[in-house]
Amino acid sequence: MAAFVNPQVTDAITQMNVKLVGESPAQAMGAALQTLSHATGLAIENATSAQGSMQQVALTATSSICAMIVKLANS
Repeated sequence: MAAFVNPQVTDAITQMNVKLVGESPAQAMGAALQTLSHATGLAIENATSAQGSMQQVALTATSSICAMIVKLANS
């Protein structure tokens, strides 16, 4: 095994390590922001779905009350 290591090889490895360590915080922050955006989107989707469901309940209640009023008016 050779005792001599080419300085270009050690320099390339050092530069790659510095590059990876330097990019890690930005990648972590990007992943965190992407997760936050996805969670916010799901929350808005759930709120929209709940609003639609409550609208159905309100329409059903209104129809039932109108039917009761018509029934009372005819008796």
